[in-house]
Amino acid sequence: MTGPDSDIETLIALMARLPGLGPRSARRAVLHMIKKRGQLMDPLSDALARVATYARECVMCGNIGTEEVCPICRADKRANGQICVVEDVADLWAMERASVFSGRYHVLGGVLSALDHVGPEDLRISLLRRRVTDEGIKEVILALNATVDGQTTAHYIADELEGSGVAVTSLAQGVPIGGELDYLDDGTISAALKARRSF
Repeated sequence: MTGPDSDIETLIALMARLPGLGPRSARRAVLHMIKKRGQLMDPLSDALARVATYARECVMCGNIGTEEVCPICRADKRANGQICVVEDVADLWAMERASVFSGRYHVLGGVLSALDHVGPEDLRISLLRRRVTDEGIKEVILALNATVDGQTTAHYIADELEGSGVAVTSLAQGVPIGGELDYLDDGTISAALKARRSF
């Protein structure tokens, strides 16, 4: 009895590296895609090739899209004096999915972490300071995950913006300690944004 050939094994191994998929889940997914080649595998292959070619970070906020400046940053109506600071793009997408924030975003690209050797220079904090000045920002909303590193980063940013005249607020009720925005339901995100407090 033989197993999958090397190309299929390579695909399974690559799929197993994705978050939420282990070797068994990846094997099932690959077998399903092969069986539904015309409906799944061919379109997936085309989409992966397009994304690999065209995906890029927005030069303003760090969102992922296919243009140099994302639609959120291009929209004049989003220039309302608010910037919502998030750890990564998944958090930005979670906020957008909840449809409760009408300003612009700033993706840090991570959080401060002594354990992982991530310092302020590794994040997009200096760009945030520049945007606050250049875009006439009145409020910076810190929508960072309620983890030790997330809160350390929030305090660092609040200190950096002190004296700039900008209000610094953070998400309030509904975000559990250790919780991550990407895993919260839309109602919880909405309540946390509406009840934000001064940081």
